[in-house]
Amino acid sequence: MENQNSIREKRKKVIVDLVNDSLYVPMKEKELAVFLQVAKEEREEFKSILQELLAEGQLMLTIKGKYMKSNGRVLTGTFISNSKGFGFVEIEGRAEDLFIPEDKVNGAFHKDVVQVALLPGRDGKRQEAQVIKIIARGMTQIVGTFERTRENFGFVIPDHAKLPQDIFVPKERSKGAMSGHKVVVEITDYGTDRRSPEGKVVEILGHINDPGVDIMSIVRGYELPVEFSEKIMNQVERVSQEVSEADRAGRRDLRDMMMVTIDGEDAKDLDDAVSVTFDGEKYHLGVHIADVTNYVQENSALDREALKRGTSVYLVDRVIPMLPHALSNGICSLNEGVDRLALSCLMTVDLRGEITDYEICESVIRVNRRMSYTVVKKLLEGDAMQTEYADLLPMFRQMEELAGILRAKRKKRGSIDFDFPECKIYLDKEGHPTDIRPYERNVATDIIEDFMLAANETVAQHFYWMELPFVYRVHDVPDADRIQKLAVFINNFGYYMKSMGRNGSKVGSEEIHPKEIQKLLAKVAGTPEEPMISRLALRSMKQAKYSVECSGHFGLACPYYCHFTSPIRRYPDLQIHRIIKEQLRGRLGEERTEHYRSILPEVCKHASETERRADEAERETDKLKKVEYMEERIGQCFEGVISGVTGWGIYVELPNTVEGLVHVSKLPGDYFYYSESTCEMVGEATGKTYKLGMPVTVCIDGCDRFNRTIDMSLAHA
Repeated sequence: MENQNSIREKRKKVIVDLVNDSLYVPMKEKELAVFLQVAKEEREEFKSILQELLAEGQLMLTIKGKYMKSNGRVLTGTFISNSKGFGFVEIEGRAEDLFIPEDKVNGAFHKDVVQVALLPGRDGKRQEAQVIKIIARGMTQIVGTFERTRENFGFVIPDHAKLPQDIFVPKERSKGAMSGHKVVVEITDYGTDRRSPEGKVVEILGHINDPGVDIMSIVRGYELPVEFSEKIMNQVERVSQEVSEADRAGRRDLRDMMMVTIDGEDAKDLDDAVSVTFDGEKYHLGVHIADVTNYVQENSALDREALKRGTSVYLVDRVIPMLPHALSNGICSLNEGVDRLALSCLMTVDLRGEITDYEICESVIRVNRRMSYTVVKKLLEGDAMQTEYADLLPMFRQMEELAGILRAKRKKRGSIDFDFPECKIYLDKEGHPTDIRPYERNVATDIIEDFMLAANETVAQHFYWMELPFVYRVHDVPDADRIQKLAVFINNFGYYMKSMGRNGSKVGSEEIHPKEIQKLLAKVAGTPEEPMISRLALRSMKQAKYSVECSGHFGLACPYYCHFTSPIRRYPDLQIHRIIKEQLRGRLGEERTEHYRSILPEVCKHASETERRADEAERETDKLKKVEYMEERIGQCFEGVISGVTGWGIYVELPNTVEGLVHVSKLPGDYFYYSESTCEMVGEATGKTYKLGMPVTVCIDGCDRFNRTIDMSLAHA
């Protein structure tokens, strides 16, 4: 006689086979029970078997409560919606997103964490899937424009371009909002395929045309925390604004060491100072970083808020700080002529750029002069101000020499330098853009960059070999398929990379070395195809992130790297300062080491996410103000270069970094199609091509603030 376990296993197999039968897929629990003739007294065991099959991954449950066989093809990821109704699911570790057809979205909302089942593949097409379960909602509030109807209820049109549906708002939940108001709406019902989502207005930001409302809408849309709580501000008020004798105890006294801060003219939070001397054989470089951890205690309300924010956010018209200004611009800022607490990385560098010795210590410092990039640049170019800064000039010259040596060493090992222009947008008092200018890199910005990189590498290497828990900044090797596509593309122009061969095929089994990318950029420098190949090379790179694993930094071609130099504005820097200080004080015992091992993975994950959020918000505010700036220039023509080529048209970037689209339908004189292999637009009859980096003259046809886009057309010759 069969035992109970054997009978149960047979029943499980029957259920799976039945669910897999195409006649009955998918089926609900009751339907399955009927087909299996499950008696009422067996119902509990039947339900138990279904739960067991779900847990084992043999079955999956759809949103509508129906069972399907999974065959191990159930995955979990983040749903990214599209304004046309379909979407994609991003799955960590998977190179390509899954495509979700409109009829397979099953109620998923933008940024929801969902479970999906893979659908049968189609040759040459992106893998498709359907949403079968919503695990967690990603968005609970949405920012948009309120529109009131004649019937007195309203709709909120989302600012987010990826959200395909308006949010219905009943009259009693509108909070008195009128048409044209920018509002924050809380979602109370996510709707269905046939019914719009529903919500209630929780905040009215102001009218769409009121000054500052446009930026605040982006701030709220990205859920960026702005104000600090009263509890946190009370804590900040209790922080001393002077360095006491007790604070200085046990620290290296470096107040007699000549040092300066070098920042932008409008910088207020100065978290790094530098010092350089030369003894005839070696340089002595000091990078001194504000000791923020002395004022932000672990797990205090201030620390928890800093962790939550992750980073300061630099928007076009404001800074949303990680720490309150009373700290970041006060006792934590390395202001001129006052005592400040710091963590110093003191390095000895030989004439080849090798760091032959170093020391990391807690210090007390006093900055001699606050300098700006512009003034230092002028001094090194022989400006008449040299008399005023005569005591500092020898050090600045030594800084320039040392920075050049460090840069040459990085270049020799293969460090990649993508030099694409960023911009500064100037606003009037009402927030309207008055000018847009590209930032200029100069000798002074390079000096600070080179010194900060040296300190970051030194600190990372030191703690890697100590085998202590730490936060590293990592940049992984690019995906092989992206590099192969780049290799095939550059082959059209007569270029190749050693590891990929002349025809774009992979040679050997080793991964690409950053020096190959660096050599490629050097080869194309000054050629017409330089902008095109540089951009494609950049797009082939992965995104840098924070990690507890020291897997190296591909772009910098170095095995050890971290962020040590900006604890005022980046939480990972603040976090590793704590570890450094505990190690220096001999307090990293087994208990504290285990504490950091347990918390750092989540710190890294969250810091990477908040960094991406900040980057996206910064880009969106820049795009908004660029569109607003170009609105007053509709009809005018400008010189530019093609910065992107797609199936729907060509993107053109102007010298001030403004970018717009020339739609394929506006390309004159021929029918144009997109050639993916050469990344260019080709005329069918004439063979005329438009490719990346090509100079063109464009006219501004229109601007759309809502979608933050600029429409252009090619000027007639």
